[in-house]
Amino acid sequence: MKTLKNKKQYLIAALVVLALAVLAVFVYQRIVSVEEEAVSFSFSGTGEEADRVLEESSSMSKSQDENWWLNSGGVMNVSKNEFSTNMGELPKKSSWRKLYDKNNSRDTDDGYHPQNIFRLVTKNRWEDLVQQVYFKIDATNLSESEYRNDSNGVLLFNRYQDGDNLYYTGLRVDGHAVIKKKIKDKYYTMAEKAVLTEKGKYDRNDNPNLIPEGVWIGIKSEVRSIGKDTVEIKFFVDKDGKGEWQLVLEAKDSGDKYGVDPIMAEGHAGIRTDFLDVIFRDYKIAENKRR
Repeated sequence: MKTLKNKKQYLIAALVVLALAVLAVFVYQRIVSVEEEAVSFSFSGTGEEADRVLEESSSMSKSQDENWWLNSGGVMNVSKNEFSTNMGELPKKSSWRKLYDKNNSRDTDDGYHPQNIFRLVTKNRWEDLVQQVYFKIDATNLSESEYRNDSNGVLLFNRYQDGDNLYYTGLRVDGHAVIKKKIKDKYYTMAEKAVLTEKGKYDRNDNPNLIPEGVWIGIKSEVRSIGKDTVEIKFFVDKDGKGEWQLVLEAKDSGDKYGVDPIMAEGHAGIRTDFLDVIFRDYKIAENKRR
């Protein structure tokens, strides 16, 4: 009787373990499925969208796109595989040209080039992220604005709280890679390095853009929290657009080394360009799972 009782107990225990295992697999699959949907997306989604134009809106809630807010730049052209700033001049009678001519004529060449101050922001928020995009510069707009300078370029937003509080990573027109922190409208350079030197030395008038035009270049940032008081940022470049990423900069933000405490809260991501006509492809963002 004792042996039979032990067998029954063993059978019950085995059935319980099996049931728990099946449940664990089901839960894991659900978690992975939800996680993939929640933390990973690309710009073009299925890649089957028709050509369209995303217009700038005054707030994120008013944006007509479910994933993106065009904060500045007037219009963004979206096609199946690519998206871009406005290209060339807006028509004279364009409502966006008139609006920019009225509100920021200095930086947009009388409103004809609102892309001079292109700002694209994700609606989703991220804490630890891996973000990348490939870009091709079609033209450099030689605006008379005093804000056209060596710090302009193609940059990624990281932990974007608002336009005055975030981290930047990107390539500048003087050929430098940069990681910056902006807090209360003040910039702090966390890391900087010359990486594009083939075109010589930057000069506002004679050599205004050292980033090669007409070629695809990739930029990628990795951002993660270390503990409760440090943010680590890495910046990668794919100079030839072939998927060969090179780590060019890394920095850590802790304490009040760069103005105030690190930005530990999750934030939006996105893209900034200055005084350039730019085409983009292969924008991707996902959770940074590296620990």
